[in-house]
Amino acid sequence: MQISVKHIINNLVIALAMTLFFSCKNDFKSVSQIGVAAYDPVGIGDSINLKFTDSGKVKANLLSPKVYDYSNREHSYSEFTEGVTLHIYEDNQKNTIFSDYAIVNNKTDLIDLRGNVIIVTATNDSLFTDQLYYDKSNKWVFNNQPVKFKSKDYVTNGVGFDSDEDFNKVEVLDVTGQFAVLD
Repeated sequence: MQISVKHIINNLVIALAMTLFFSCKNDFKSVSQIGVAAYDPVGIGDSINLKFTDSGKVKANLLSPKVYDYSNREHSYSEFTEGVTLHIYEDNQKNTIFSDYAIVNNKTDLIDLRGNVIIVTATNDSLFTDQLYYDKSNKWVFNNQPVKFKSKDYVTNGVGFDSDEDFNKVEVLDVTGQFAVLD
């Protein structure tokens, strides 16, 4: 019984093909990450003009020159490195938020605004600070940084700020400045 070289090569090719066939996995998540480094964003957006609507009415308008989407990470987030402007519309009134930088943590629903943070309400109340957090789950705005809160009647400076998202329950902590005292 003589074995030919052609027969041996044929068997080796079949054995190799079978090994490769049974060792492969088709995990969609792994395949979709091919060519994407773990530290790179999965997407980059330029000149963002995003409108949130409810029942055909615009509820908010988010504007930003650039956004980086890191939803490919375990703790996914979106980063607005060149600033953000957010207009919020409710009951025919507009509130506006500005900041030089923002990061939105998708798991914790926490938004971190940094650098020249300004909030202007429909009643022209204004908040100025260098950093401010918004907890979307609890509808809570807060920080532990120096703040200036201007309303129609007074200016309040302090270190720390707490409020509900509608600015109905505003509290400036460690207060200094001028404010009205009613007798």
